Amino acid sequence: MATSRSLPNTLTIAGSDPSGGAGIQADIKTFSALGTYATSVITALTAQNTRGVSGVHPVPAAFIATQLETLLDDVHVDAVKIGMVASREVAEVIREALTRRRPSWIVLDPVMVAKSGDILVDDAGIAAVRECLVPLADLITPNLPEAAVLLGCEVPEERGGMEALAPGLRALEAGSVLLKGGHLRGEGCPDLLISDDGLSWVEGARVATGNLHGTGCTLSSAITARLALGDAPRDAVAAAKAWLSRALEESHRLDVGQGHGPVHHFHAWW
Repeated sequence: MATSRSLPNTLTIAGSDPSGGAGIQADIKTFSALGTYATSVITALTAQNTRGVSGVHPVPAAFIATQLETLLDDVHVDAVKIGMVASREVAEVIREALTRRRPSWIVLDPVMVAKSGDILVDDAGIAAVRECLVPLADLITPNLPEAAVLLGCEVPEERGGMEALAPGLRALEAGSVLLKGGHLRGEGCPDLLISDDGLSWVEGARVATGNLHGTGCTLSSAITARLALGDAPRDAVAAAKAWLSRALEESHRLDVGQGHGPVHHFHAWW
């Protein structure tokens, strides 16, 4: 948490989304909307819109290292959010930089599975995230398919199945795990917080909207911002979920693209 400044500094390490609803752009909007100063390190350029991704151009690991070193040489960062990392070399660069200049909070959103169900990273990339970045994180935020990929198991279909994954997820050695239950059927979107204090359900209503582009990125960056502002993890998760629900409810005010539109990050301001 920032102690001598009026605003904490937050950092997102992720890919770029030209449509503005996910990735770096969603993270910067979220950090800013919630009252922190946003910085960024780009890991990949993408060609995408609200209907899908047509191309990915990874940034070389050496240049990601240069971005990190140049930024961290100058700016004190209070909390970091890490998005999709597709190679071991990049994972190792991030681990090395953040281990040497440890921020107060590190949140990892292990982006591995597209909404279509397609796996976005290969086995080597999955192993790199699991071995290099998960143990570094104070909190990881997998959805159910991503948790299944991390553990090599079937995707849970009910709450009991989510709770059954807790021992395996704890064994990955992250500080805490927010297992997102949005893929469950039903009216609610229950998430399971797994920590040293045990298991705790964080409830949320399911918002009836097709504007779901970037919701995972937005939730993890909202949690990062709330942690930087001084919230305890359980409070940060609850506040971030409530804020995201409102952003989903207000997403109809935007007219962006012909597919799955973005949430309204600035619903409280505009």
